[in-house]
Amino acid sequence: MRVSVPVLLLGSSRVLGLELQQQPLRGAQVPSSIISPASDSNAPTYRGDLVSLHKSLVEISSISGNESDVGNFLVNYLEARDFVVQLEFLPPTNPSNPGKPRFNVLAWPGPNRHPSPKVLVSSHIDTVPPFIPYSRSDENPTADTVIAGRGSVDAKGSVAAQITALLSLLESGRIAGQEDSVMLLFVVGEETSGDGMRFFSETRGQLDPPPDFKAAIFGEPTEGRLVCGHKGIFTCNITVTGHAGHSGYPWLGKSATEVLARGLVRVLDTDLGSSEEFGNTTVNVGMFEGGVAANVIPEKATARLAVRVAVGPEIGGEKIVAQRLQDVMRSVDEDAFEFDCNNGYGVVKCDCDVKGKSWQLSTAIAWVDELLM
Repeated sequence: MRVSVPVLLLGSSRVLGLELQQQPLRGAQVPSSIISPASDSNAPTYRGDLVSLHKSLVEISSISGNESDVGNFLVNYLEARDFVVQLEFLPPTNPSNPGKPRFNVLAWPGPNRHPSPKVLVSSHIDTVPPFIPYSRSDENPTADTVIAGRGSVDAKGSVAAQITALLSLLESGRIAGQEDSVMLLFVVGEETSGDGMRFFSETRGQLDPPPDFKAAIFGEPTEGRLVCGHKGIFTCNITVTGHAGHSGYPWLGKSATEVLARGLVRVLDTDLGSSEEFGNTTVNVGMFEGGVAANVIPEKATARLAVRVAVGPEIGGEKIVAQRLQDVMRSVDEDAFEFDCNNGYGVVKCDCDVKGKSWQLSTAIAWVDELLM
């Protein structure tokens, strides 16, 4: 979703040893409270509810395209706490075999069924495969407890934190009289095509009245840092066509896998675009397939890439990098490659002129509270 209102990217992960080129925006320091032990005596009052909700979310498999079960759980959880819940059903990705329905979950504190939200609080409920069960290193969680499971950080940790923060504001009475000024939005499909957020962006005018957001908080892993922007992304499907033949007579064929491998290595060794703010454009070769047998020269080979774009503009920056990628690969072979690069955008710069540079749940609650005053 592209917005022109102040945006905060709020994460829930612990400190990780990331490579420099993959780090978030430079300069922010991780607060020591995230990595230092905390005793039960000074644990926040909401910890039990937060840990319980997080566990329930992570225990439900919600790989992209199969988010229905976790969506239904959120509906029941929020309605039990007097939220008004509205579902946005997405068209099936495969009309001939639709499977379970896919939907975004919109919610706001009741009972008003026609809210006037100022703040959008959003994250995604889908995960990448495969499903990994929930686990926890300690029976009684502390700051040193290690929680694992698919989506425990990206992004069910954010979903649990956002709901808990809003419930804390409601219970304290700090947003009394303007409860429906905050709207929750939990979308599907973020890990693949972003179809859930695109659907909301295109249809939010169907809400009555259409929302006029003053700020948005998006939940993504950021090491607890305030993020003022993020890299863009696009995906690219690459097909190479060669000439089949027997491996004993390599001069009679043309190996598609060899051409593709040489092209990918050249891409990985090339600067496709970098900036001081966002670092290097990075390429992940997520899938590589080709050939039919060890002693047959492959006629076809394919690869699927995810490219994190470090240059702008937001609209069109991905096309600049995609063209560079194609030029580099065609320098290996002018005729063998076919490209299908789509679903992208360049770097996204956010208006983040808010107090503080490091965030925990308590400071997020305070920031939302300030926005609504």
